[in-house]
Amino acid sequence: MELSDTQIIERTLDGEPEAFSMLVRRWERQIYCLTLRMLGRDEEAKDATQETFLSAYRNLSKFRGEAKFSSWIYRIALNVCNTKLRSRSKSTISLDEQRETTGFELAADTNDLSEGIQQEQVAGHVRRALNGLPSEMRQVIIMKEYEGLKFSEIAEILGIPISTVKTRMYTGLNELRKRLEHLRAAV
Repeated sequence: MELSDTQIIERTLDGEPEAFSMLVRRWERQIYCLTLRMLGRDEEAKDATQETFLSAYRNLSKFRGEAKFSSWIYRIALNVCNTKLRSRSKSTISLDEQRETTGFELAADTNDLSEGIQQEQVAGHVRRALNGLPSEMRQVIIMKEYEGLKFSEIAEILGIPISTVKTRMYTGLNELRKRLEHLRAAV
């Protein structure tokens, strides 16, 4: 029988530190995916994932069990990501500047491009546009669309009302739509 997160936490706090590795194995993939989507860089996401679990282990005695462990660990991961994002350069560039920097422009005739390459390029534009959103919108979109969390779960993780989660989600999606408008004609 598989132990619950709460049972594993109790075992860890009762002096069985190797029990915590069960939580790491259970949650590391989801946390890594979240940090990668938030940060957009593999090495930085790996570091953020490791920092998340180190912080969780150090603060495990503070976990009160009022929320699910998944909500608590997601919150820690988001805090780690937000700290890393704040430490990055504050400069933001427009999509036009991004196109100039990357030299990428979708061809009007998509028959010249293989479907796989085109999808990769579009996904890259979506990632860059998503990374250009304010953090509070980006994290809601990532948790809802990529992690598959419910609005209620996101609200619990972030400690905000469901209505605020929905507002951030829809405002963020509208902003993404605007940022990606140039792809519509090209695709």
